[in-house]
Amino acid sequence: MRRAARSRDRRGRAAPPGQGGRPARGARVTRAVRGMDEGRSRVARVSRRTKETDVQVSLGLAPGEAAIDTGVPFFDHMLEQIARHGGLALEVKARGDLQVDAHHTVEDVGIGLGEALREALGDKAGVARYGHAVVPLDEALAEAVVDLSGRPHLTFNAGFPSGKRFIGAFDVDLTEDFLRALVNHARICLHVNVRYGRNLHHVVEAVFKATARALRAAIARQGTELPSTKGVL
Repeated sequence: MRRAARSRDRRGRAAPPGQGGRPARGARVTRAVRGMDEGRSRVARVSRRTKETDVQVSLGLAPGEAAIDTGVPFFDHMLEQIARHGGLALEVKARGDLQVDAHHTVEDVGIGLGEALREALGDKAGVARYGHAVVPLDEALAEAVVDLSGRPHLTFNAGFPSGKRFIGAFDVDLTEDFLRALVNHARICLHVNVRYGRNLHHVVEAVFKATARALRAAIARQGTELPSTKGVL
């Protein structure tokens, strides 16, 4: 029996299931057509359903309202930061197996948001591509650098304060898991460095805000040319 050919990306490389090729088994992904006119908002919608979660994401790459409901209040608050400081219109509705813990919900929201971001960006013609932000929150200071490179990578240097691990129902270790899911499915490069901080809430929130500000700079329009000598991102 012949094996089905794996889907390939625009460079001809085989895409692993759930990472830019076919959705992972059990997942259902639907996407809306993007506005191609420069004067229109770049938008995408993603629906992802597995045996563990049901995630709906609607994303517009222009300032707008945020409507977030994941069942994890602190995570909702962080996604609101992504929307506000990223200059995004963002709707997220997620239902997951929170009776187990929040991991599946947080990670799958990251996957859905990453897929929506990749779709909304289109071929990336005219975007700035790079973004950098350093954000304070009282005693905490976090830095984020973004490259819309088409190559997923996360460097996460965040030494969280020792002792407390949870903020409400949110395990702070999920911060890295969320960002890794986001970059893998958006196919972007992200470096996060926490320079210092004492209060765990402040440190995590500074990370989300810095990431949002760096992303806002990277997705900004700067003409019509593709910001790459390769001719593709």
